[in-house]
Amino acid sequence: MLLSYLERASRKFPIIPLAVGLLTMSVSYPAIAQERLLRTLTVTGRGVEVISTTMTQIQLGVEVQGKTATQVQQEVARRSTAVVELLRSRNVAKLQTTGIRLNPTYSNQNNVQRLVGYKATNTVTFQVGNQEAGAILDEAVQAGATRIDRVSFTASDSAISTAHRQALREATQDAQQQADVVLNSLNLTRKDIVSIQINGATPPIPQMPQFSRTTALVGQVTIPVIGGEQEVRASVTLQISY
Repeated sequence: MLLSYLERASRKFPIIPLAVGLLTMSVSYPAIAQERLLRTLTVTGRGVEVISTTMTQIQLGVEVQGKTATQVQQEVARRSTAVVELLRSRNVAKLQTTGIRLNPTYSNQNNVQRLVGYKATNTVTFQVGNQEAGAILDEAVQAGATRIDRVSFTASDSAISTAHRQALREATQDAQQQADVVLNSLNLTRKDIVSIQINGATPPIPQMPQFSRTTALVGQVTIPVIGGEQEVRASVTLQISY
């Protein structure tokens, strides 16, 4: 009976034989060329500019001792105000207060420490041309300054900025020249600059003359102030392909 059913079904739905073959695909990929490694040389060039120090940086102050804190503070305030007003009238640059101190003073007798008073100090810094520095120091002492803590010499900000730009040019040229010397010695040719690094520049250090804070500047005596020279340095690092 089952066989008879299959025969009738086959007449209605003929079975079509399929030939299944193995399909093989061959994919060809283009060869990847080996990338040539970038060859580079790293060099650091340096530039130095020497410029004249035309400005004097001064730190001076008022120091007062007395029996009470109120007394010394009032006296320091009075003298400091006079000194600051003088400096402002002379149009000094970069005038600012750099220190205010009030300390007790003690005597030590027979290993016994005893409070005897107070000492107050007020200090300011400013910048002025070298030719004016001596006269201003003398006038400041007459106005009430009692101490000169520091005198140093530097170039003007504009001169330092100009010198730094020139030092950078020199450093860049120096780096390129170094690279050319090395590569030419090896029969190689300088190509592109891959990277540029401007290294951190150190600000020029002001010159510090031997100028004691105990130097007497009284009456109409003016101490001559003479500047000198300072160096402005820069360095540049180049990575160069060849």
